[in-house]
Amino acid sequence: MGEPSREEYKIQSFDAETQQLLKTALKDPGAVDLEKVANVIVDHSLQDCVFSKEAGRMCYAIIQAETKQAGQSVFRRGLLNRLQQEYQAREQLRARSLQGWVCYVTFICNIFDYLRVNNMPMMALVNPVYDCLFRLAQPDSLSKEEEVDCLVLQLHRVGEQLEKMNGQRMDELFVLIRDGFLLPTGLSSLAQLLLLEIIEFRAAGWKTTPAAHKYYYSEVSD
Repeated sequence: MGEPSREEYKIQSFDAETQQLLKTALKDPGAVDLEKVANVIVDHSLQDCVFSKEAGRMCYAIIQAETKQAGQSVFRRGLLNRLQQEYQAREQLRARSLQGWVCYVTFICNIFDYLRVNNMPMMALVNPVYDCLFRLAQPDSLSKEEEVDCLVLQLHRVGEQLEKMNGQRMDELFVLIRDGFLLPTGLSSLAQLLLLEIIEFRAAGWKTTPAAHKYYYSEVSD
């Protein structure tokens, strides 16, 4: 009973008509235009950072429902096409809306976390996710706390999975992160703290030691 209630909760941020569209997609996907559903979810994710953190679960549920009902993947295809469009225009999105860009990175990482093919993450998303994280590790992004926060949160969420898919790119990403930490140009003390925390987190095998947790999270709360 837990899953449907959580899906219902996430749908509450939509208008009544869209709520009905999404509820139908979850229960009877063949009765709605699933490409439209994919666009609605992506559009909302780019505007609502809270929703973008959880939308992957809803997308996974719709994909499962469609596969079970019709053995098709119209929704997944529409979702991936839209993610690719936004990915190709990511610099324009970042220039237009920093919040929209952070929401997009959060959303694509959430989709990467949830969507599976033969119980493995989708290879098609590995490099786009890496490219987004590399962008967040550039000096102009590291000077903005919203982007540093997004980078660290996503690495906590999908870093270990990503490293298993392509360890060399993770090494390269952490070279950028270490350079950003060691050569601070306009980095806030919070940004430095977050970068140091994620460096230690990966060094400890993508785990937080009790001592590190006590140190970093007491600092953040202060």
